[in-house]
Amino acid sequence: MKQVTISNKYITLMVLDYGATIQKLLVKGKDDNYTNVVVGYNHPSRYRLDEHVLGASVGRYAGRISKGGFNLDRVKYHLYEEDGVHLHGGKEGFHQKFWTIDEVNTENNPFIKLSYLSKHLEEGYPGNLTVSVTYRLMDNALQVIYEGVTDRSTVINLTNHSYFKLDARPYIDECELQLNCPYRLETNENLLPTGDIIPVRKSEYDFLIPRKIGVKRLNTIFIKDLGNEKVAELHSKTSGINMKVYTNQPAVVVYMPTDFPGICFENQNYPDAPNQPDFPKSVLRPGDIYNNISIFKFEIDK
Repeated sequence: MKQVTISNKYITLMVLDYGATIQKLLVKGKDDNYTNVVVGYNHPSRYRLDEHVLGASVGRYAGRISKGGFNLDRVKYHLYEEDGVHLHGGKEGFHQKFWTIDEVNTENNPFIKLSYLSKHLEEGYPGNLTVSVTYRLMDNALQVIYEGVTDRSTVINLTNHSYFKLDARPYIDECELQLNCPYRLETNENLLPTGDIIPVRKSEYDFLIPRKIGVKRLNTIFIKDLGNEKVAELHSKTSGINMKVYTNQPAVVVYMPTDFPGICFENQNYPDAPNQPDFPKSVLRPGDIYNNISIFKFEIDK
């Protein structure tokens, strides 16, 4: 397993080739002390046993797909499923693959670029799909760019699965969360979208105005306000770190596990879009380029 580190005067980033995983993201805070703002393991070998997808790149389709597969161009493609759900790319998704480290640049705006070739019918998906992720440090921000090209029509939905935790406290209840997401997707008991879009205002999912997370744990598909590239903001008064999340994707799955403190912002297309004709299209055609951009910007309280 290979590990690469890049840094600038604000941020140090450690990445593994296994899963193209963000292992550590160290942000300089008050008194020049660093805080690791993502949950991870100190020893890279632990990621081979990880069941939480810590910091990894998820694909070929992030989130859930129903019906044991999907139809594309009048062909049925069958996918691995458990309890009626295909999750995060299947039995062995991209987060369980060794990616190739293509380039490491340590000059201005340092970056790491990794790639992976998913062969035709891997996990049941059509097309030889080549994907890449570029992690770039831009002053006090981390930019994450996923790209993909295919030799035949396929579906694609990539995301990063980092669990953010902005301070050393053993819980996230006191952190303030704000989401520029006026709607959410209704889900059934298996967390699959029903197709209905629900307003969040004046509900337990309403984070339009910043408020403490509290004891509720989310596993919710929020729809971004299309008039605002900023999708979320997370703030810890303890560390003084404020994180703003920007994305070009239409949705974010906000996930908070119940067994350890952390919060995922899975910027992506709608889950189950291949089976939902009214959802944004997830099909990638030969000659087109899949592009998913997220920015995590860190500011420190004065």
